[in-house]
Amino acid sequence: MSLGIRVSGRIGRPVAEVFDAVVNPKKLSSYFTTIGGASAPLVKGTTVTWWKDAQVEVVELVPESRIVLSWDGGTGDDKKTYKTSVEMNFKPLEDGGTLVTIAESGWREDDAGRRGTYLNCEGWTQMLCCMKAFVEYGINLREGMFLSEMKGEPASAPDA
Repeated sequence: MSLGIRVSGRIGRPVAEVFDAVVNPKKLSSYFTTIGGASAPLVKGTTVTWWKDAQVEVVELVPESRIVLSWDGGTGDDKKTYKTSVEMNFKPLEDGGTLVTIAESGWREDDAGRRGTYLNCEGWTQMLCCMKAFVEYGINLREGMFLSEMKGEPASAPDA
């Protein structure tokens, strides 16, 4: 068995616009991968770079519906990284908005895995909040939020 997390939130825009805010590197870099950006659009079978050096493999992409990614999301007690899986689902709502659900799984059941699930749950929740502010209002919530980003470095764990 492995550890995993799931977060979700409503974005008050049509699913096509919300989905594009994730697959479009210019948009994603405006509210989430703000330091180092996103190197290319998300396309099934490709690997893109987020935040200067995070390699993100696009495992599956169903337009306006689902994105599955694989990346070095976990670090074991042995200090070696391993892959976790990120699944993003986009559901159109009757009111014209979109329900976005992000799940990440595959952490080992050790102290480092528990810490990773906690930190990435925080990170994906922040992504949803930043996405909502950017897509609905054009605001970048990350600007000035993380001390590391104010120094030009990607956000990191507080004690890392």
